[in-house]
Amino acid sequence: MSEQRPPLPPFSHASAVQKVQAAEDGWNNRNPEKVSMAYTVDSQWRNRAEFLNGREEIVEFLTRKWQKEKEYRLIKELWAFTDNRIAVRFAYEWHDDSGQWYRSYGNENWEFDENGLMKVRRASINDLAITEEERKFLWDLGPRPAGHAGLSELGL
Repeated sequence: MSEQRPPLPPFSHASAVQKVQAAEDGWNNRNPEKVSMAYTVDSQWRNRAEFLNGREEIVEFLTRKWQKEKEYRLIKELWAFTDNRIAVRFAYEWHDDSGQWYRSYGNENWEFDENGLMKVRRASINDLAITEEERKFLWDLGPRPAGHAGLSELGL
């Protein structure tokens, strides 16, 4: 039996929102192997100027990412969707080894196969240095708690 990752396309507004929330929760858990299972075995990524192919490269990338980006906290928001595609906007906060905080802003375009696995991910991201006092993502590490403001509510 093929792997499936519900909800499956074609997406409705509700199922697209569910897919975005599942992705946010997965990334906030910062487990590269588990996150990689949401993607096809031959998934193609562009993350900034880095191009990745397949789960093995995704795991390697995410391992490096979360070693560099300390105390990573992410919020994603649905921007648009069609049958098997979803566009999101996102922001995440993190600090480097020196303690400098950043808020990274971006957009992603996703394409899914019939089993709900992401086969294409294109991410454009910009980093803004912020002070610790400017941080807005203040929950304990892990998924964003229910009731915590999203990007629109935070004015981001």
